[in-house]
Amino acid sequence: MFAVMKTGGKQYKVQSGDTLRVEKLAANAGDKVQFNEVLMVGGDKPQVGSPVVSGAGVQAEVIEQIKGPKTINFVKRRRKHSSKRTKGHRQQLTLVKITDILASGADKSGVMAAVNGAGFGIAAAPAAAKPAKKVAKAEAPKAEAKAEPKKEAKKAAPKKAAAGGDDLKQLSGVGPALEKKLHEAGVTTFAQIAAWTPEDVADMDEKLSFKGRIEREGWIAQAQEKTQG
Repeated sequence: MFAVMKTGGKQYKVQSGDTLRVEKLAANAGDKVQFNEVLMVGGDKPQVGSPVVSGAGVQAEVIEQIKGPKTINFVKRRRKHSSKRTKGHRQQLTLVKITDILASGADKSGVMAAVNGAGFGIAAAPAAAKPAKKVAKAEAPKAEAKAEPKKEAKKAAPKKAAAGGDDLKQLSGVGPALEKKLHEAGVTTFAQIAAWTPEDVADMDEKLSFKGRIEREGWIAQAQEKTQG
Protein backbone atom coordinates (compact mmCIF):
# COMPACT_ATOMS: atom_id res chain seq x y z
CA MET A 1 0.00 0.00 0.00
CA PHE A 2 1.19 3.50 -0.78
CA ALA A 3 -0.12 6.99 -0.09
CA VAL A 4 0.31 10.49 -1.47
CA MET A 5 0.52 12.97 1.41
CA LYS A 6 1.10 16.69 1.71
CA THR A 7 3.29 18.53 4.24
CA GLY A 8 5.16 21.82 4.14
CA GLY A 9 3.51 22.74 0.85
CA LYS A 10 4.97 19.69 -0.92
CA GLN A 11 3.52 16.31 -1.92
CA TYR A 12 5.23 12.97 -1.32
CA LYS A 13 4.44 9.44 -2.51
CA VAL A 14 5.35 7.13 0.38
CA GLN A 15 4.99 3.58 1.58
CA SER A 16 5.86 1.81 4.83
CA GLY A 17 9.63 1.75 5.47
CA ASP A 18 10.47 4.82 3.37
CA THR A 19 12.82 7.47 4.77
CA LEU A 20 12.37 11.04 3.57
CA ARG A 21 13.23 14.63 4.38
CA VAL A 22 10.34 17.03 4.94
CA GLU A 23 10.02 20.67 5.98
CA LYS A 24 10.91 21.06 9.67
CA LEU A 25 8.38 19.55 12.07
CA ALA A 26 7.70 20.66 15.64
CA ALA A 27 8.84 17.34 17.11
CA ASN A 28 11.88 15.73 18.71
CA ALA A 29 13.93 12.73 17.61
CA GLY A 30 12.10 9.53 18.52
CA ASP A 31 8.63 11.12 18.48
CA LYS A 32 5.85 9.44 16.54
CA VAL A 33 3.84 11.82 14.34
CA GLN A 34 0.92 11.48 11.94
CA PHE A 35 0.43 13.28 8.63
CA ASN A 36 -3.30 13.88 8.20
CA GLU A 37 -3.29 15.55 4.76
CA VAL A 38 -3.48 12.38 2.66
CA LEU A 39 -4.47 13.10 -0.94
CA MET A 40 -4.59 9.48 -2.11
CA VAL A 41 -4.35 5.96 -0.74
CA GLY A 42 -3.30 3.26 -3.22
CA GLY A 43 -3.59 -0.51 -3.06
CA ASP A 44 -6.33 -3.04 -3.75
CA LYS A 45 -9.01 -0.39 -3.20
CA PRO A 46 -7.55 3.00 -4.21
CA GLN A 47 -9.08 6.10 -2.63
CA VAL A 48 -8.71 9.60 -4.02
CA GLY A 49 -9.48 12.55 -1.72
CA SER A 50 -11.42 15.70 -2.45
CA PRO A 51 -9.00 17.17 -1.57
CA VAL A 52 -8.02 14.76 1.28
CA VAL A 53 -9.11 11.19 2.06
CA SER A 54 -11.39 11.28 5.11
CA GLY A 55 -9.98 9.33 8.06
CA ALA A 56 -6.70 8.47 6.31
CA GLY A 57 -3.28 9.17 7.79
CA VAL A 58 0.41 8.42 7.41
CA GLN A 59 2.32 7.65 10.61
CA ALA A 60 6.07 8.18 10.89
CA GLU A 61 8.89 8.25 13.42
CA VAL A 62 11.14 11.32 13.66
CA ILE A 63 14.77 10.26 13.20
CA GLU A 64 16.49 13.64 13.60
CA GLN A 65 16.37 17.36 12.80
CA ILE A 66 18.78 18.22 9.96
CA LYS A 67 19.70 21.03 7.58
CA GLY A 68 19.67 20.96 3.80
CA PRO A 69 22.63 21.84 1.55
CA LYS A 70 23.85 25.43 1.68
CA THR A 71 22.59 27.73 -1.08
CA ILE A 72 24.25 31.03 -1.98
CA ASN A 73 22.15 33.97 -3.16
CA PHE A 74 23.66 37.02 -4.85
CA VAL A 75 22.04 40.30 -3.82
CA LYS A 76 22.64 43.57 -5.66
CA ARG A 77 21.15 46.94 -4.69
CA ARG A 78 21.30 49.47 -7.50
CA ARG A 79 21.00 53.24 -7.77
CA LYS A 80 21.78 54.98 -4.45
CA HIS A 81 23.60 52.17 -2.68
CA SER A 82 25.18 50.13 -5.50
CA SER A 83 26.08 47.40 -3.01
CA LYS A 84 26.69 43.73 -3.70
CA ARG A 85 26.72 40.83 -1.29
CA THR A 86 26.19 37.09 -1.11
CA LYS A 87 23.83 35.48 1.37
CA GLY A 88 23.89 31.82 2.38
CA HIS A 89 20.96 29.73 3.58
CA ARG A 90 20.46 26.16 4.82
CA GLN A 91 16.86 25.01 4.99
CA GLN A 92 15.82 23.32 8.22
CA LEU A 93 14.46 19.82 7.57
CA THR A 94 13.26 16.80 9.50
CA LEU A 95 14.28 13.25 8.64
CA VAL A 96 11.39 10.81 9.20
CA LYS A 97 10.76 7.11 8.61
CA ILE A 98 7.30 6.01 7.47
CA THR A 99 5.99 3.33 9.82
CA ASP A 100 2.35 2.82 8.84
CA ILE A 101 -0.34 3.96 6.37
CA LEU A 102 -3.90 4.11 7.68
CA ALA A 103 -6.69 4.05 5.10
CA SER A 104 -9.23 4.87 7.85
CA GLY A 105 -9.46 5.57 11.59
CA ALA A 106 -6.48 7.97 11.65
CA ASP A 107 -8.58 10.59 13.48
CA LYS A 108 -8.91 8.16 16.43
CA SER A 109 -5.31 6.89 16.51
CA GLY A 110 -4.21 9.25 19.31
CA VAL A 111 -0.89 10.03 17.56
CA MET A 112 0.04 13.72 17.55
CA ALA A 113 -0.36 15.51 14.24
CA ALA A 114 2.74 16.54 12.31
CA VAL A 115 3.00 20.35 12.37
CA ASN A 116 5.57 22.30 10.33
CA GLY A 117 7.82 24.85 12.00
CA ALA A 118 9.14 25.43 15.52
CA GLY A 119 7.27 27.21 18.30
CA PHE A 120 3.83 26.10 17.15
CA GLY A 121 1.43 23.96 19.19
CA ILE A 122 0.54 20.42 18.30
CA ALA A 123 -2.63 20.57 16.23
CA ALA A 124 -5.40 18.03 16.35
CA ALA A 125 -6.35 15.98 13.31
CA PRO A 126 -8.59 17.83 10.81
CA ALA A 127 -11.40 15.30 11.39
CA ALA A 128 -11.79 16.54 14.96
CA ALA A 129 -13.29 19.79 13.65
CA LYS A 130 -16.24 18.05 11.92
CA PRO A 131 -18.61 18.01 14.95
CA ALA A 132 -18.20 21.79 15.33
CA LYS A 133 -19.37 22.32 11.74
CA LYS A 134 -22.49 20.22 12.34
CA VAL A 135 -23.38 22.20 15.46
CA ALA A 136 -22.91 25.46 13.56
CA LYS A 137 -25.33 24.32 10.83
CA ALA A 138 -27.94 23.19 13.36
CA GLU A 139 -27.86 26.54 15.17
CA ALA A 140 -27.80 28.67 12.01
CA PRO A 141 -31.60 29.36 11.85
CA LYS A 142 -31.67 30.53 15.48
CA ALA A 143 -28.78 32.88 14.95
CA GLU A 144 -30.48 35.06 12.30
CA ALA A 145 -31.72 37.56 14.89
CA LYS A 146 -28.16 37.92 16.25
CA ALA A 147 -26.48 38.57 12.91
CA GLU A 148 -25.59 42.21 13.68
CA PRO A 149 -23.77 41.50 16.99
CA LYS A 150 -21.67 38.87 15.18
CA LYS A 151 -20.59 41.41 12.56
CA GLU A 152 -19.55 43.81 15.31
CA ALA A 153 -17.56 41.05 17.00
CA LYS A 154 -15.67 40.34 13.77
CA LYS A 155 -14.77 44.00 13.36
CA ALA A 156 -13.60 44.22 16.96
CA ALA A 157 -11.40 41.11 16.69
CA PRO A 158 -8.37 42.78 14.99
CA LYS A 159 -8.35 45.52 17.67
CA LYS A 160 -8.15 42.92 20.45
CA ALA A 161 -5.32 41.11 18.69
CA ALA A 162 -3.42 44.39 18.23
CA ALA A 163 -3.96 45.39 21.86
CA GLY A 164 -2.41 42.14 23.08
CA GLY A 165 0.62 42.44 20.79
CA ASP A 166 3.65 44.73 20.52
CA ASP A 167 3.92 48.22 19.10
CA LEU A 168 5.25 47.29 15.66
CA LYS A 169 5.67 50.99 14.81
CA GLN A 170 8.92 50.83 16.79
CA LEU A 171 10.48 49.03 13.80
CA SER A 172 12.23 51.21 11.24
CA GLY A 173 9.94 52.18 8.36
CA VAL A 174 6.73 50.89 9.98
CA GLY A 175 3.91 53.43 10.28
CA PRO A 176 0.25 53.09 11.26
CA ALA A 177 -0.80 51.92 7.77
CA LEU A 178 1.94 49.29 7.53
CA GLU A 179 1.28 48.13 11.09
CA LYS A 180 -2.38 47.63 10.17
CA LYS A 181 -1.37 45.44 7.21
CA LEU A 182 0.87 43.36 9.48
CA HIS A 183 -2.02 42.87 11.92
CA GLU A 184 -4.28 41.77 9.07
CA ALA A 185 -1.61 39.23 8.08
CA GLY A 186 -1.64 37.87 11.66
CA VAL A 187 1.66 39.46 12.76
CA THR A 188 1.27 41.26 16.12
CA THR A 189 4.50 40.61 18.07
CA PHE A 190 8.25 41.12 17.70
CA ALA A 191 8.76 37.41 18.46
CA GLN A 192 6.90 36.44 15.28
CA ILE A 193 9.08 38.73 13.14
CA ALA A 194 12.27 37.57 14.88
CA ALA A 195 11.46 33.96 13.89
CA TRP A 196 10.82 34.68 10.17
CA THR A 197 12.61 32.44 7.68
CA PRO A 198 13.63 33.55 4.16
CA GLU A 199 10.42 31.92 2.87
CA ASP A 200 8.36 33.92 5.40
CA VAL A 201 10.11 37.13 4.31
CA ALA A 202 9.35 36.46 0.62
CA ASP A 203 5.71 35.67 1.43
CA MET A 204 5.33 38.81 3.57
CA ASP A 205 6.95 40.97 0.86
CA GLU A 206 4.12 40.00 -1.48
CA LYS A 207 1.42 40.61 1.13
CA LEU A 208 2.76 44.06 2.06
CA SER A 209 3.58 45.07 -1.55
CA PHE A 210 6.93 46.45 -0.33
CA LYS A 211 9.42 44.01 -1.85
CA GLY A 212 12.83 44.18 -0.21
CA ARG A 213 11.80 46.52 2.63
CA ILE A 214 12.06 43.86 5.35
CA GLU A 215 15.72 43.16 4.60
CA ARG A 216 16.51 46.79 3.75
CA GLU A 217 15.15 48.10 7.05
CA GLY A 218 16.49 45.15 9.07
CA TRP A 219 13.17 44.25 10.74
CA ILE A 220 14.28 40.77 11.83
CA ALA A 221 17.44 42.05 13.57
CA GLN A 222 15.48 44.84 15.27
CA ALA A 223 12.78 42.41 16.40
CA GLN A 224 15.39 40.04 17.82
CA GLU A 225 16.99 42.85 19.83
CA LYS A 226 13.62 43.91 21.25
CA THR A 227 12.71 40.30 22.07
CA GLN A 228 16.01 39.68 23.86
CA GLY A 229 15.81 43.04 25.63
